[in-house]
Amino acid sequence: MAATKQSQFQDFLPIMADKLGGNGLIGELCNGFRLLMDVDKGVITFDSLKRNSALLGLQDLTDDDLLSMLKEGDFDGDGALNQMEFCVLMFRLSPDLMEQSQFLLEEALQQQLSHYP
Repeated sequence: MAATKQSQFQDFLPIMADKLGGNGLIGELCNGFRLLMDVDKGVITFDSLKRNSALLGLQDLTDDDLLSMLKEGDFDGDGALNQMEFCVLMFRLSPDLMEQSQFLLEEALQQQLSHYP
């Protein structure tokens, strides 16, 4: 009986959210996007994801895993992830963060509103 290899994913986003707050977390997600994107195209493609995935500890993901990730987040059907699609995907892949997202949204809004008299 052959054992199937299953990808292991540890969800660090809730920890990052607690430490960085809403704006800090979004900033870090944007940094992650820039690490994974194809510089010439400005989006994350399969090739750029495969080439750069080790930078984020994703080197153990199979090609099928990477393709599934792209398909899961690709809302406009262009075969790539823009920055917004990537951020939404990261939130969707983090069940604990989804539960905290209302708090993070309120915190970010309060910070923005505090800049106005």
